[in-house]
Amino acid sequence: MPDPEQLARQEIDPLLEKCGWQLQDKSSVNLNSQRGVAVRELSFRTGEPDYTLFVDAKAIGTIEAKPAGHSLTGVEEQSEKYVKGVPFGIPAWRSPLPFSYESTGSENRFTSRLDPVPRSRNLFAFHRPETLLAWVENHAPPQAVGTIADFATRNGNFLSRIQHMPPLIDDIWPPKPQAIMNLEQSLRDNRPRSLVQMATGSGKTLLAIVTSYRLIKFAGAKRILFLVDRGNLGKQTLKEFQQYVSPYNNYKFHEEYVLQRLTSNTLDTTARVCIGTIQRLYSMLKGQELDEEADERSVQGLESLFKEAPPIEYNPAIPIETFDIIITDECHRSIY
Repeated sequence: MPDPEQLARQEIDPLLEKCGWQLQDKSSVNLNSQRGVAVRELSFRTGEPDYTLFVDAKAIGTIEAKPAGHSLTGVEEQSEKYVKGVPFGIPAWRSPLPFSYESTGSENRFTSRLDPVPRSRNLFAFHRPETLLAWVENHAPPQAVGTIADFATRNGNFLSRIQHMPPLIDDIWPPKPQAIMNLEQSLRDNRPRSLVQMATGSGKTLLAIVTSYRLIKFAGAKRILFLVDRGNLGKQTLKEFQQYVSPYNNYKFHEEYVLQRLTSNTLDTTARVCIGTIQRLYSMLKGQELDEEADERSVQGLESLFKEAPPIEYNPAIPIETFDIIITDECHRSIY
């Protein structure tokens, strides 16, 4: 009978494969078989991580498996020991290895040592190999900035770039400037969730647009998702994005960055901001088509669309790194 950790690996293995990793045993390793390879129980100087992740034949991270129900908080210390113990002769992208995961198969935590102050956070699944590689290749020490162009062209990941942002020069009325600065400070402190509470008609959408623009242009956010609960709100939001003029270069938002309003289950990979309903995104994650009329229903949760709300599984077509930022408008109107 398999032990609890082996049962966890039975959940982890298929999830890794869906995320683009090929599983190999240490007795028959071929690191050139594909871009991302996960080798089981490779011997390190400091022990045997359950999985060692290789991208383009170089070690890039580890995964430590734990039984279901095991608290993953505190296991980061074990992972840190592993990433510092890569044996001599194994090629690696960095030393210590930049990435580590802890997983029970149903719960996952992730730490990036490229962050200014590394700390673990919850994830739904694992990142794809090309994502980890891009983060390593784009990593750079802090750079001196003096001009707007310097802020916009820096290398580095999101958390390192957001530590230093240009002044807010948008000519908008209080208290939105303070709200934007507070929101950026929350992200700077590596807080993954923030709530902005403003009265109806006080400019919440404009605040979200200004914030989105700054995070894309200056913090390097790859793509932002703006969620609404009805299709007509999505249309209004798109118009407001299109009308926004950058105070830094006088371009309209859509002249500088591609905007997409989700009206089908196809994601435009060139879009920097995607606007869609919660029910549309849910159907995309489930791999189901959604009638356009369903976009117009205001839902409290998704009970009106599904007899039962089945659990969302990992969808390789929309991996967890698809969006760097998610803005949920009127978030209190949905259990999601």
